[in-house]
Amino acid sequence: MKLLEERILAEGIAIDENILKVDGFINHQVEPELMRKIGEDFANHFKDMGVTKVVTIESSGIAPALMTAEAMQVPLLILKKSPSKILNSNMFQTVVTSFTKGTSYELTLAGHLISEQDHVLIIDDFLANGEAATGAVRLIRKAHATIAGIGILIEKSFQPGREKLESQGFHIYSQVRIAKLSAGKIELLSQP
Repeated sequence: MKLLEERILAEGIAIDENILKVDGFINHQVEPELMRKIGEDFANHFKDMGVTKVVTIESSGIAPALMTAEAMQVPLLILKKSPSKILNSNMFQTVVTSFTKGTSYELTLAGHLISEQDHVLIIDDFLANGEAATGAVRLIRKAHATIAGIGILIEKSFQPGREKLESQGFHIYSQVRIAKLSAGKIELLSQP
């Protein structure tokens, strides 16, 4: 997605070979117009996949996933990173390790909000090692729903996430693919 590529090159900050800061327009300050266009792009890409729900993990994926759900006219399900005290029955749970934070958290999904009839589109802000997306897949499978595809805003193509997910048969669509990062330098991977 050309617009997102331009924003990353203009405003993204490569901290080192693994970390890209995009807090000024994606995950700290959120620009509604940019998110609307991101959502429309995902909706257009996955329009023929029979999506009944969009799923994301709190919190950075919420804005683009909401705009995708709105464009597709389907509900948005937000996977929670900590168990709710009031959602303790009929809840699916799994443990996910965050590459960026180097910590693990329990991911939860309320079972009454998803069924085996659902065909789910997963939206996330980053794809690195694929741990977050794999955790989301585990929860959706526990509910016996199916996965239509996985939409990613920014993929770190030099890390194994795409390969890990594609080897399981998932369709991955990344709006921007990063070939390489180094302190102060962002190199994009050319897309067809």
